[in-house]
Amino acid sequence: MKRRVLGAALADATLVPPVRGACDRLEGFELTRSEARALRRWARRRISGLQEALWSEGRRSLLIVLQGLDTAGKDGTVRAALRDTAPQGVRVASFKVPTELEARHDFLWRVHQVAPADGEIVVFNRSHYEDLIVPRAEGTLSDRELEERVASVRAFERHLMASGTVILKLFLDVSYEVQGKRLLERLERPEKHWKFSSGDLATRERFGRFRAAYDEVLAATSFDGAPWRRIPADHRWYRNAVAGAIIAHVVTQMDPKPPTVSIEHLHRIEHELRAELASGTP
Repeated sequence: MKRRVLGAALADATLVPPVRGACDRLEGFELTRSEARALRRWARRRISGLQEALWSEGRRSLLIVLQGLDTAGKDGTVRAALRDTAPQGVRVASFKVPTELEARHDFLWRVHQVAPADGEIVVFNRSHYEDLIVPRAEGTLSDRELEERVASVRAFERHLMASGTVILKLFLDVSYEVQGKRLLERLERPEKHWKFSSGDLATRERFGRFRAAYDEVLAATSFDGAPWRRIPADHRWYRNAVAGAIIAHVVTQMDPKPPTVSIEHLHRIEHELRAELASGTP
């Protein structure tokens, strides 16, 4: 299967619902490691070239929303897919516990401030969905409050879309067993200790409740134009290949076009430069 066609097929195969599935493979997409490596390389080249076109076009933007439980690999996914892009047109935004100022506003206030500008690719490494999933899993968000927040999120995303932003929402789905192994890896590797916090264990103790909250929220906020896609995240190499291929597919569908420059204008610049070099004067 050609990689461009495979990217489109993966984009369809990962659509939510359903929100449950194997965390190691997508059914019907049994990539080998070598196939996944080739797919990642193709995706990086594709994304890099089209990102430059998107930036120069300066009319639309792409927002990539990444969600997943601890150790699902959000940082690794960003590095693998976007490492060949130009820093000028790419940003990553993360949302921690709200500051005192942020807490005094509605939960989307701080999100809108870092939404992508025209020409940008912006990644939300964790996002506004934390304000739905976390309190829902902890039992502090009632059915009515959840419905209100879902309505707010859908309206917010539709507003961004109407303003020229394409939204790609990816849920990285890691299993309970693999999460435990990765948490142990963090403890065994000193250079990874900074990633570990006691809160990781508290969240792990409520793994089932968090996973159920994801199922509920993803199903409620997956709609035409901004659907969720579930990516198996138990194998880093597989996760990165699938995520990269889907991002490449979405940017390809955007088909950004750099502004056109007249041939006469280019010839005039060339003539002036050659005359300047021939004269030897600055």
